[in-house]
This record gives sequence, structure tokens and C-alpha cells, in this order.
Amino acid sequence: MANTYTLIASSTVGSGGASNIEFTSIPATYTDLLIKLSARSSDSGTGLEINFNNDTGSNYKYQRFYAAGSIYANFSTSATKILGAGLIGQNSYTANTFGNSDIYILNYASSVAKSVSYEGNAENNASTGWNTFNAGYWTSTDAITSIKLLSEGGNFAQYSTAYLYGIKNS
Repeated sequence: MANTYTLIASSTVGSGGASNIEFTSIPATYTDLLIKLSARSSDSGTGLEINFNNDTGSNYKYQRFYAAGSIYANFSTSATKILGAGLIGQNSYTANTFGNSDIYILNYASSVAKSVSYEGNAENNASTGWNTFNAGYWTSTDAITSIKLLSEGGNFAQYSTAYLYGIKNS
């Protein structure tokens, strides 16, 4: 990665899985944040959700476009508690195959709403894989100091990984 990317934190899920992956005490010293995720669910859920600063209000809005084989769809929504944020592989997908997502958070320390863009892929070599491209925002004016990633259903499976990078515009 470019020298403007700095690894802030990383997480690898251990045996037994984890209900979430959380980054806390995020410093306000960068311009933007990037999360790189490789994950698999313990059940049939393929959705990835994100929560900022443990905000359980209705401050999340997003538009999602997704495709799987010949299926193309999009929708927009206002959400409570979470922002739809990508894809992970479900437990019935090809063994040891993990979904991947990149989540880019702009101006995370500013005092305006935070824009988020994300893309993801959940591959199933036995049939159809899923791809998603999304845009959203968190309407709070608070700086983002913690990020919680959640599996739409079930837990994150063992060996799921997440890396949080700080990005400086220099």
C-alpha cells in the first residue's frame, strides 16, 4: 500500500467464532479510514453490518446494488443501529472460502456526516457468488472513535480477519 496508509489495528477471529469484530480508541490523526475484511459466517447470512460509536439511533442511510448470477437489484434504506456494509461468505459456501469487503470512511474525524463507500464479494464456487457496491452515510456529527463489524446472521467464523488503516492526505 502507499506510504500514506498506516495500519492502526487488526483482528483475527479465534476458535469458536466471534459475534463481532470491534476497533476502539481510533485516533483522530488521519483523514480517512479503510477496513479490509476477509470473513466467513457461521450460518447462512452473507451480509456485513457496521456500527459507529455504538450508535443505536436511526442515523444510518445507505443504497446497495448487488448482483448474483443473473440477479441484479438495488435498494436504499434508512436503518437503525447499523449500516449495511458488504458481504461475507456463508457457512454453506465452498469450504474455506471467505468473502472480502473494503470499507472506506471519508473524513471520519470531522464534525459533519460521514460518507462511506464499500464493496464486497462472497464467492461460492459450487454455484453463484455475490457482489455488492454500496454507498452510505452516518448522519452524526461526532468523530468516529469506534467501529463494530457484525455478521448479518450468526457469528464470524474462525480465521476471519479485519485490518483498519488510517489514511493521510499528504
